[in-house]
Amino acid sequence: PEPRMLMVTPYDRSALDNIDRAIQMSDIGIAPTNDGEKIRLVIPALTQERRQELSKLVGRDLEDAKIAVRNIRRDANDTIKKAEKDGEITEDDARRNEKEVQKITDEVTERLEKIASDKEDEILNS
Repeated sequence: PEPRMLMVTPYDRSALDNIDRAIQMSDIGIAPTNDGEKIRLVIPALTQERRQELSKLVGRDLEDAKIAVRNIRRDANDTIKKAEKDGEITEDDARRNEKEVQKITDEVTERLEKIASDKEDEILNS
């Protein structure tokens, strides 16, 4: 209905009270308005404090993503070392593959940082 409003219209009206209660008990910080047919949630404008909290969450998610990428790199390098040890690939191929894994890791990390930076700018400046 409005840009800062969410409207929930349940298919089964008997579930309206349960939905209303669940929204009230959740930790979203928005009070629902129940008119007997629909539930309206007015989303407040972001304060500067809330924007900074969201920016910190972006940073935390970025760090989690970097850790996941490093874990994948470690697993790939372990697989390469095992293949080299088992004689499936040569030492030169192993080094080449490790360099390629590192190159891909660096590219993905740069992309993640760019996405996080863009998102932080969007949060803080919109």
